[in-house]
Amino acid sequence: MDQKKLEIISKASAIFMRYGVKSVTMDDVAGELGISKKTIYQYFKDKNALVTEIILAKTEQDKDECKLASSESGNAIDEMFAVSKMIVSKISSLNPSVFYDLKKYHPKAWDIMHKHRWEFVYKLILENIHRGVNEGLYREDLNPDIISRINVSMMDVVFNGNSFPIDEFKYEQVFEEMFRFQIHGMANEKGLKYLMLNYNKNNQ
Repeated sequence: MDQKKLEIISKASAIFMRYGVKSVTMDDVAGELGISKKTIYQYFKDKNALVTEIILAKTEQDKDECKLASSESGNAIDEMFAVSKMIVSKISSLNPSVFYDLKKYHPKAWDIMHKHRWEFVYKLILENIHRGVNEGLYREDLNPDIISRINVSMMDVVFNGNSFPIDEFKYEQVFEEMFRFQIHGMANEKGLKYLMLNYNKNNQ
């Protein structure tokens, strides 16, 4: 990909994530990047095309970071902690209106996110469950497919803004509780002991 295009995607992404998608115009993006709007339109047909490319780039980045977290984790519980910390760190600085803006004004970008969750994230959770069972940390009576679907559905619930209104809840707090609830529900006695030791160690 052209270096200038990558630069526009990277810098415009930071602006949209900080201020929200709807409130930022292409003039704002051009001004922040210190380039003309004409230059942006050489690479992107319109704002919708730019937003779509940003979401594509972000989902690919998420995949790479999740795969790295999985490969570097000692066990399934460590993996869940690593992935949850990565997600929380990303959404903690995110403007709460971003998800609403994407769903209402940029359906193609929203569909990319939705597909990412129901394909990649679903598979990530599914593989984590099998890993945890094989390592003797998760309950053997779990139904991995159902549990994975429940967890991805919980993400959809968080992002729709109805159950957790953005003016009352912070995304990072909701996700922290969600992941803690998820691991507690899957872990067996050995896993719970490891979980408590790991949680206490990380919160001293």
